[in-house]
Amino acid sequence: MAEVKTVVKKKKAINRLQTMYPLRAQIDSMYKRSVEAAKSGKPTAWCQVNWWHADPVLLAMDVEVIYPENYGAVCAADGVAQSYLDNSDAAGFPNYLCGYARNCIGYAARMKELGEIPPEAPLGGMAKPALFLSSSALCDARYKWFQALGRYLDAPIWEVELPHPGVIESQMEGAYEQNIRFMVEGLKEFVAFLENLLGKKMDWAKLEETVNDFLELNRLWYEINELRKARPCPMHSRDFWTCMTASLYPSGNLKDSQKLYRDMMVEMKDRVSKKTGAVEPEKYRMVFAELPPWHDLKIFDELAERGWNFVVESWAYHPPQPIDLSKVSDPLERIARQTYQWFTGYFKEALRNDEHMGYFAYPYLKFAQDYQCDGAFLHPLLSCRTATNHLMMVRDRLMQKFKVPSMVVEGDIVDLKFFDHAEAIRKALAFEEIMDNYKEERKKAGMEW
Repeated sequence: MAEVKTVVKKKKAINRLQTMYPLRAQIDSMYKRSVEAAKSGKPTAWCQVNWWHADPVLLAMDVEVIYPENYGAVCAADGVAQSYLDNSDAAGFPNYLCGYARNCIGYAARMKELGEIPPEAPLGGMAKPALFLSSSALCDARYKWFQALGRYLDAPIWEVELPHPGVIESQMEGAYEQNIRFMVEGLKEFVAFLENLLGKKMDWAKLEETVNDFLELNRLWYEINELRKARPCPMHSRDFWTCMTASLYPSGNLKDSQKLYRDMMVEMKDRVSKKTGAVEPEKYRMVFAELPPWHDLKIFDELAERGWNFVVESWAYHPPQPIDLSKVSDPLERIARQTYQWFTGYFKEALRNDEHMGYFAYPYLKFAQDYQCDGAFLHPLLSCRTATNHLMMVRDRLMQKFKVPSMVVEGDIVDLKFFDHAEAIRKALAFEEIMDNYKEERKKAGMEW
């Protein structure tokens, strides 16, 4: 009789949330809907992430939205980005341009060449747009990136403008209300532009409902992430990056997304009550900044095997702390105040703590303390200056203020040539000794963790 061998399935290092999987499926449905919408003649917009500044208006006008930045991450994770990057390089765009932009430009060039969605495109691809929606928020390649797509696709561009005050300037008398007025006027112009483009009027009651749905969606997502302060942390960054899509790249039925977040809230609270961690045992609590190497997410699984739990990550991809908008009747003004709160919500506290680069560096100081982090994984990017230029300040301030050390690993969000996996692991092994040392230093200094 032949010997029967028992195969023991290895336990995964990261204990993934079960409620993460239906949220992950939303990404697939986003692209499927856009292709079906284009076939039926419904307008589709390619949108840059705009932190809810224009999304509610588009959804209220029944425009199907997809996000090339998210699609760049999808292409990187799926292993097909390199051909699109090569197309962009061949067209004369520099290889230090934003990786998302290079992927998108290369994709558009391939689409023009074929006259249709490329067959190798993950998740069914991005349908031809009727509109490009750009945002001035943060990134330096944004408007020119979408303008460059005019070589390959014929669609109008609209840019929503976000004021970028400094920490000190944001607290000057009258600055807040002036900036809100500026944003509201811009949104009114955007509504008029869409009405003319689409040949239909805005349904203001529908916009009101859509804005309310956005606010509730982000309130739920904010509360979920607050639960990650527990020890052990019940959610790893791998789940955060998957589940942030419903908030950061909103599309489809927002009430469906709210339900999925409520389901996740229940699972998170259950984990907290049972002290179930995303990584067990949780030896090191980590903050990650800024964008991950989408093409090499397996590195987080390897680090989890050593007890690394990434408990919080890039501030820009978190929802703002909720503010009371119950007395604001104009839905456009509520949009403006919500987006402005995301950008400047840390400024007053940063100024009070004499941290003048508050809108980038300061949140990590707050995260390190609130989430009791043992170390920071800093990921400078060749193709994203916006997510890189403050990281050395983050490193210095974390050490000076909280004795929290940082590990620096250079790479890129899309182009895998610039990320050395083996070197990152070697650095991580040495970094564990440093984190152990500073755990003792914080203890001697009488810190909370």
